[in-house]
Amino acid sequence: MVPLFPLGTVLYPGQPLPLHIFEPRYRQLIRDLLEGPQPGRFGVIAIRKGRETGVAGISALYQIGCTATLRRIAAYDDGRFDVVTVGSQRFRVAGLDDSGPYLQAEVELLEESAGDRAAAALVAEAVQRAFGSYVGALGQREGIEASVPELPDEPILLSYVVAGSMILDLPARQALLAEPDALHRLTAERALLAREVTMLRSLTATPAPELRNSPYSPN
Repeated sequence: MVPLFPLGTVLYPGQPLPLHIFEPRYRQLIRDLLEGPQPGRFGVIAIRKGRETGVAGISALYQIGCTATLRRIAAYDDGRFDVVTVGSQRFRVAGLDDSGPYLQAEVELLEESAGDRAAAALVAEAVQRAFGSYVGALGQREGIEASVPELPDEPILLSYVVAGSMILDLPARQALLAEPDALHRLTAERALLAREVTMLRSLTATPAPELRNSPYSPN
C-alpha cells in the first residue's frame, strides 16, 4: 500500500514539489514515513473533483499519479512540517483504502518508455524549437526579454521538463502525465505549444482598447 497525498496539481517524474504539511492526517503520514524505510515515498494524485483540505473535501481522484520521494524535511514544534519532494515514478491506482488516518492505495507502477525511439527523437527536436517559441511569446506578452532554458535531448526527460514548465490547466497537465510513452507525450506537447504560441501572439498583437472611449460602469 502506498500513502496518498491528493493535491490540486499534477506531479511529474523529476519535478520538485515543496509542501507545507499542516493537516493532522498528513502530519501523521510524514511521521509514519520517517519511521519507515528511507527515503520515504508517498503518492501524489490529482483531485478530479473536490478540494485539498477538509475531511470530506475530495469526491473524485484521477487514476494516474506520481510517487514523491522525500528529500528535505523541516519539523516545527507544533507538529507541522515543511518538506521538499521530487517526483519519482508514475503509477496507476488499482484500489483505495480509506480506513486509516489518511488515504492509501494499491498501485501499479508504470514503466517509462520512449516509444518508437527514432520518431521520438524527431519529435523531441520539434518540441525543443516549439518550446523556444513559447517562451519567447510569453516574454513578449509580459513585455520582458525571456531566455530559453537549456533543454535535455533525451525524449523521456524532455517530455517531463516541458510538461512541468508549460502553463496549463489541470486536465491538460493530467493528460500529459497519463500518456503511455514519451513519443505520445511529446506529440501532444508539440500541439499544445503550437496552440499556446498562436494564442499568445494573437493576444500580443491585439491593441488595447481606448479606455476614454469605452463605456464606464462602477460595478
